[in-house]
Amino acid sequence: MDTEAVRSFVRAAELGQLQQAADELGVTQQAVSKRIAALERELDVRLFTRTARGVELTLDGQALLPHARGVVAGVDSAVAAIRPGSRALRIDVLGLRSAQAVVLHDYWLSHPETNLDVVTLRVDDPREAAAAIQAGDIDASFRSVTDVAALPRGLRMIHAFDSPLELLVGPRHPLAAARALTPARLRGHRIWVPGIRARSEWADFYDQLATDFDLRIDAAGPHFGDEVLLDVLADSADVATLVGSRDRYLWPANHDLRRIPIGRPTLAYPLSLILPRANPHPDLRAIIDHLASLTPLPAETWRPSWAPAAVDAAPPGRGTLAEPL
Repeated sequence: MDTEAVRSFVRAAELGQLQQAADELGVTQQAVSKRIAALERELDVRLFTRTARGVELTLDGQALLPHARGVVAGVDSAVAAIRPGSRALRIDVLGLRSAQAVVLHDYWLSHPETNLDVVTLRVDDPREAAAAIQAGDIDASFRSVTDVAALPRGLRMIHAFDSPLELLVGPRHPLAAARALTPARLRGHRIWVPGIRARSEWADFYDQLATDFDLRIDAAGPHFGDEVLLDVLADSADVATLVGSRDRYLWPANHDLRRIPIGRPTLAYPLSLILPRANPHPDLRAIIDHLASLTPLPAETWRPSWAPAAVDAAPPGRGTLAEPL
């Protein structure tokens, strides 16, 4: 059934005039007449009788009208559900305790009118997240495709912000009393990051970090969750891990864990945003501006070679767009 014919029928019935219905719909009276005639042929009934004042519904037309209104309302709802700006902005983050989620929450607190839906795709390969954007399942993703050539042509990846790393240790660790650390002081210590997945961006990150600073990154064993990792750190005298400065971690007070900043250089995990090149969700602009306003990292900062660079001469660490949004 032609939904525009149903829409023309509904407006003609409500207004009682074909010309007024045509004016509202932005078409000619002849077009409205043809649509209604086609609908009558399809249903094999008469829907209107003509009068000196316009048109009146027949009994069949009166029976059809409430159902036709439902059809029109359903079509309008369906279109609104997929039109950017009329639906929630869906953004994928690595985890709800991750730096990306924390930054998005800070943005939302200042802009509570934003219709925002934060999701976590259960995928490790960032190309799967890119495919979800292409499919329309999400509008953007805080992921990094380390091989830019593998990014689909219809998408682009921009620098979002950098997350400086901290060493997280228990009270018996040799570095527990330090107020700040350099990468050189991490050498020889076991840095446990369980569950690093092949083809993930963080696998590439830790590979390059270990190579550039001669660090011992141990990915042995499955990752049973943050709570188990924190329990191990609290009881260990030789195990440490790396966390982002904005990442949220909660542990019992008796764990007495320490988060120690790393500098000279600062070690930064680069966070990118993947989004469509054409017709991105309109609410993304304000979020990208918010990311650009975050405090930049020190000039002496290490980032992996594949990290997208901030452009347009922005200060270090500030996310900008390579092309207009």
